[in-house]
Amino acid sequence: MEWTCFDVTVEEKVGHVRLNRPDALNTMIPQFWSELPQVIAELSDRGDVRAIVVSSTGKHFSAGMDLSVFTSSGLSLDGEPGRRNATFMLLVKRLQESFTALERARVPVLAAVQGGCIGGAVDMVCAADMRYASADAYFVIQETNIGMTADVGTLQRLPKLIPDGVAREMVYTGRRMSAQRALEVGLVNEVFDDHESLVAGVVEIAAEIATKSPLTLWGAKEALVYARDHSVPDSLHQIALWQTGAFQPADMMESFAAKGEKRPPIYEDLPPAPSGI
Repeated sequence: MEWTCFDVTVEEKVGHVRLNRPDALNTMIPQFWSELPQVIAELSDRGDVRAIVVSSTGKHFSAGMDLSVFTSSGLSLDGEPGRRNATFMLLVKRLQESFTALERARVPVLAAVQGGCIGGAVDMVCAADMRYASADAYFVIQETNIGMTADVGTLQRLPKLIPDGVAREMVYTGRRMSAQRALEVGLVNEVFDDHESLVAGVVEIAAEIATKSPLTLWGAKEALVYARDHSVPDSLHQIALWQTGAFQPADMMESFAAKGEKRPPIYEDLPPAPSGI
């Protein structure tokens, strides 16, 4: 399928999603918001993809939301204020869902950030499982600098990724956070010398993840996302329920057999997700 904002490939069980509008700084035009959840869902639903890399092209990862999102949404500034504003809430929630799709994927999502990660792009990478950066990368909550409150995920996810006070400083000042500082506070896992080595390195990490049992990865992601938002007792109950339904010995037996035979384990892919409904 042809996409306006992305190039999508699958190789060795790793899906690779590339933002492909470098001349426009990979801004998030209206098509971006509808395509991203479709792309992620299609890769997740296939069953043979075990990790997804999201990278970009050109000088900057993304300059964030394009203002055409608001002008092309069909929202009217006229009419009774309560009805108008409640309808605007629907737009915001749909934008939020575009990034929540990364969390809902059955597989880990790795973000590879070069250059500027600006505004809505910060919201997006905060929804990924892991983030990596090139040495020239920086992160900025640009909404603060243009007089609006970030509203599609940064304020909710960022404080779960880095110390609360650091997140608040980043939000309240609108300052750029360098790649090195992002590494120091835990926003990114690793900093690479340049864009080329960044993408190669992140794809390599994704390929390592893809050698693991896909059911194990799915269960672990479900548990980690749930635990972030719930108490320890609730989260222990959640993983107990998961294990009751999903734990089967076949993958463990394959792991033991592969180790004994000195070969890589071969795990069955997930079945494709239900479709047509």
